Amino acid sequence: MRVLVINCGSSSLKYQLITTENESVITKGIIERIGDGPEYTYFTKKGEKIKKPVNVNNHTEAVQAVIDNLLSRDNGFISSLNEIEAIGHRVVHGGEEFYSSVFITDRVLESIEKYAELAPLHNPANIQGIRSCREVLPGKRQVAVFDTAFHQTMPESSYIYALPYEYYEKYRIRRYGFHGTSHSYVSKKAAEFMGIDKDKFNCIVCHLGNGSSITAVKNGKSFDTSMGYTPLEGLPMGTRSGSIDPAIIFTLLQRENLTMDKINDILNRKSGLIGISGVSNDLREINEAASKGNKRAELAKEILVKSIRKYIGSYLIELGKVDAIIFTAGIGENEFAIREKCTEGLEEWGIKLDRENNNKTRAKLAFISTPDSRIKILVVPTNEELMIAMETESVLGN
Repeated sequence: MRVLVINCGSSSLKYQLITTENESVITKGIIERIGDGPEYTYFTKKGEKIKKPVNVNNHTEAVQAVIDNLLSRDNGFISSLNEIEAIGHRVVHGGEEFYSSVFITDRVLESIEKYAELAPLHNPANIQGIRSCREVLPGKRQVAVFDTAFHQTMPESSYIYALPYEYYEKYRIRRYGFHGTSHSYVSKKAAEFMGIDKDKFNCIVCHLGNGSSITAVKNGKSFDTSMGYTPLEGLPMGTRSGSIDPAIIFTLLQRENLTMDKINDILNRKSGLIGISGVSNDLREINEAASKGNKRAELAKEILVKSIRKYIGSYLIELGKVDAIIFTAGIGENEFAIREKCTEGLEEWGIKLDRENNNKTRAKLAFISTPDSRIKILVVPTNEELMIAMETESVLGN
């Protein structure tokens, strides 16, 4: 099956055209800054990276630009729209309603809209992508693949908050977890790489990027995870605060005379690495600033590492038996210094990093632990797009 995988952000549209039979990518690209001087980056058949301005004002026009490119005689990725057999969408929040990927109907779309307030940075954009594809590619079958679905296996003790239980019963306030597509893909890939039955595989997956989360995987299923009711809880991220004392919100409301919308904006868009460092939400720029003596940039890195180590430590105890600690996503796959700091001094736990292997490993599947490390440390590049394509094929096949 040829699946067009779509991942919409508020001002961006990422896509890949994937053949599921051999798990190959025909082409991929991204349109950024939609409505504000958009820029289109895509790859040719020869693997060349083309970057050019494009005239699009919204997501519908962006989808049309992608289709025009796929059909272009100059590129020849496809000869007709019939070659696109389905569209798979990343959807961040599916609540308790969706335990797995689903064929998108009007009712499903209504439910995704219902959960928009729980993922305000993501679900509205995901909905835009679905509606835009309906407009540009009418009649094409579409599938929603939810970030939250993988975490529906967590036990109650992992997802119920210590609030009056009536709020769970009335409003379904609970931990949902996110990045599930990545955590699922990476844990399965690691089990296969290590030659362990995925249904007996225990690991800690550190998905570290602009958005970050850590998941304890027990017997191949999500057992606990750092993100919560929304993607705001857990680790400090590029622009998100991660876990803080809730009483801080009351203090800011009183002393800064802020609205709830402003508080939400601060916690989601102005906190985390950019809030601490004052430099950027991009760790590469923070590294550069820290190397020049910027103490707040260095502090941002230290706080990130400390938070990651806390989750690794707690999940080691929760799981008991752990086969592997896995690093993935932009920071996890490329920032060897962060990986070293996160696993430093854990030899007593049977966790031993091979510094030489770690330092030379970038975005490739590899062990970065010593041969005698009881708990293995791996880098496993995530491939959420491939997982979405395979899920789409599976849903439509059923």
